[in-house]
Amino acid sequence: MTYIYSIEILIVLFLCVITRHSYFRSRLFLQIFQQKGYKIGEYRNWLKQHFSDSFVAPPHLFIIPLFLIELAKPFFTTTATVIAMCVFGIFSFSWISYMHNEKQKKPLSFTPRMKRLSGTLFLLYAGIAFLSVKAGYGGPHVLPDLVILSLIWILADILLPLLILFSAMLMSPVESNIQEGFKKQARKKVASMKNLKIIAITGSYGKTSTKFILKTLLAERYNVCFTPGSYNTPMGICKVINNDLQANHQILILEMGARYKGNIRELCEIARPHVSMVTNVGQAHLETFGSVDAIAETKSEILSGLHQNGTAVINSDDKRVAAMPIRDDVAVVRAGLKTGIFEVGDIMYDRNGCRFTITDSDGISATVETRLLGEHNIQNIVQCFATARHFGIRTETMALAASKIEPVEHRLNLIQNGETTIIDDAFNSNPIGARNAVDVLSKFTGGRRILVTPGMVELGEIEKEENRKWGVHIGKSGIDLVILIGKERTKPILSGIDEAEYPRDNVLIFESFFDARKWLTENQISGDIILYENDLPDVYSF
Repeated sequence: MTYIYSIEILIVLFLCVITRHSYFRSRLFLQIFQQKGYKIGEYRNWLKQHFSDSFVAPPHLFIIPLFLIELAKPFFTTTATVIAMCVFGIFSFSWISYMHNEKQKKPLSFTPRMKRLSGTLFLLYAGIAFLSVKAGYGGPHVLPDLVILSLIWILADILLPLLILFSAMLMSPVESNIQEGFKKQARKKVASMKNLKIIAITGSYGKTSTKFILKTLLAERYNVCFTPGSYNTPMGICKVINNDLQANHQILILEMGARYKGNIRELCEIARPHVSMVTNVGQAHLETFGSVDAIAETKSEILSGLHQNGTAVINSDDKRVAAMPIRDDVAVVRAGLKTGIFEVGDIMYDRNGCRFTITDSDGISATVETRLLGEHNIQNIVQCFATARHFGIRTETMALAASKIEPVEHRLNLIQNGETTIIDDAFNSNPIGARNAVDVLSKFTGGRRILVTPGMVELGEIEKEENRKWGVHIGKSGIDLVILIGKERTKPILSGIDEAEYPRDNVLIFESFFDARKWLTENQISGDIILYENDLPDVYSF
């Protein structure tokens, strides 16, 4: 019987190799589900769009030799057949390098929610494995029916994307109850702090930058609590309120994001703002909103959600923002570069950042020096000046505080790397921000001005056309070199560049950022200024 034990060990090894493959495959799709914001509908749509490359992977082709071996069964002993199946299976499912990318830009994070989802997925997978073993050993033979075992385990591996979807659906009521508990706790805490002032910020772009600018200005006089990074969802806001907000905080700054109608209203119900800021309305998340009008309507919820006698600080240069309905009991402060309570002039850029003058409605002028780049960032600063002035901070004090503002990571972040200047604008690009970034790059002098980009995403049906228009803008900007990432993805940009009659010799195309960076490292010249515009999340490069 010793040989039977040896064969069973080989079978166990074969099943372990399939399990290992399923483990890495599940991590890949759990990462995609997480990057889709745990949204079941968005994940399901992604699976539909990537049906051909989501389900059948190269190792699954083992099914072909599996059936060939089964057909040859009459010519071999049972032991020889089992050994052949196991060897072929181990060889096939040992290959995981095609999906195990160590250069992932946003790796899977095992948050409490992800741990609950993973646990549910594990129970489903374990149940399938148990039933398959029971079926495989159901016959009269000493050795199991390896064809049944293999087919069930391979089928489970193929269907892992759907098992994740099913697990998420099973956990949906549980997650809703957990989230409602966090919301209730946050609402109760905010209500208990009678003197706390809440400032809410929304807009298609610039929310995070505006939040950090405002925090820096208000910190000159007040004790401020604010959401870190891009925490702009219900659970992100609840986490900050429940864990970080303390009794000594005087102001709470919240960034409020939205991908669907009603998202902002939900956030305002958690923490009703005393001051609401709207930075702009543009073509962001059109895939989920459907139209810019729907985006404007959703962003306006931050104004209707204001406390009684609250204050709205709006970008008066943005026509859609300026047209938003505002209640009669709400005070309106208008702040733009062309209109509003401040005047801006003498804008200059260099390797240290940006400098401009600002004059308030009382005629008091000050010079602002900041490491932030771009006209849109100046607009954000002006709007923050208007909000801080509402809280009693003087223009001169704000101008001094502006020099302390740190650029937000991946948002026109100016980095000096030896003799090379890097402008890191890798955060998800949009039409307005992309044009502004190219304009900033074009104003630099003293070295080659180089753009590196894969183009813009999440623009729905207008994505190709907006990338073509941006290509025209790039071609007319006068920059020295354009590096495009992805031959197929960047075709619209290249079309626009050609339309602008930009020299083709000054355009390079690479298949990945890593290849582009390698070329730049090998061919860099002292004084180069390199703009990295947009860095696709892993979900787009799958």
